[in-house]
Amino acid sequence: MQQLIDKADILIEALPYIRRYYDKTIVVKYGGHAMMDKELKVSFARDMVLLKYIGIRLVIVHGGGPQIDTTLQAMGRTSRFIDGRRVTDDATMEVVEMVLAGSINQEIVGLLEQSGGRAIGLTGRDGHMLRVRRRLEGRDLGRVGEIVEVDPGPITAVAQAGFVPVVAPLGVDSEGITYNVNADEAAGAIARALRAEKLILLTDVEGVKDVGGQLVRRLTVAEARKLIDEGAATGGMIPKIQCCIGALGGGVARSHIIDGRLLHAVLLEIFTDFGVGTLISR
Repeated sequence: MQQLIDKADILIEALPYIRRYYDKTIVVKYGGHAMMDKELKVSFARDMVLLKYIGIRLVIVHGGGPQIDTTLQAMGRTSRFIDGRRVTDDATMEVVEMVLAGSINQEIVGLLEQSGGRAIGLTGRDGHMLRVRRRLEGRDLGRVGEIVEVDPGPITAVAQAGFVPVVAPLGVDSEGITYNVNADEAAGAIARALRAEKLILLTDVEGVKDVGGQLVRRLTVAEARKLIDEGAATGGMIPKIQCCIGALGGGVARSHIIDGRLLHAVLLEIFTDFGVGTLISR
């Protein structure tokens, strides 16, 4: 009986958050180990369907770096990176499109529908949703795009029709050429365009840590920048923090960096008093 009472207490704890986020938009960037482990994939899909059914306007933006690497290796090709970004020539771009817009996007849509939801796969090319220019940073990365504008119309249309939009991070330039786009950047830009209540980035670490290596539960923008300046945040965490800060500056109310390796991580972050990752707010 006590176990049943404990479950009821959890629901009561979640009630204020359910009320707060009802009919609000939450953008979730889905990536990392959560996309590779079967149990985590099924759990994530169920959690997303739950969010949809309690009245949250949900948008999923996914990555796919490891899957692209695996496909290239199977074709006898190797991936080359500069400053953490994949060098994307025309041949590599064909593989990127095939994996992101094809296998991964449709797998996520299928998992959501198997869990009782309704979803439609999109890419940033649809309706020229993600408009980009070639990223030029002193080195030629090939067809790697920098987002210059987001038209949220295709996402809004899909959501208003009752489906969960699942977006592959591909962009298109003024000449109609497709580019590879960083999934975190795509999620942040989409969250800004939708004036989302939350941006949630799933990653393979607990969250942001301080100089002592301890997880920091809550940060202001100033505190997050200080952790970068102090060297506490390094490597791949820096662009994730910058993505969150950019989203906040563009009108998103709250941003989160959480561990996608944890079952029900998104639910625990949204619906409990302390969360499981790092909340960054204005």
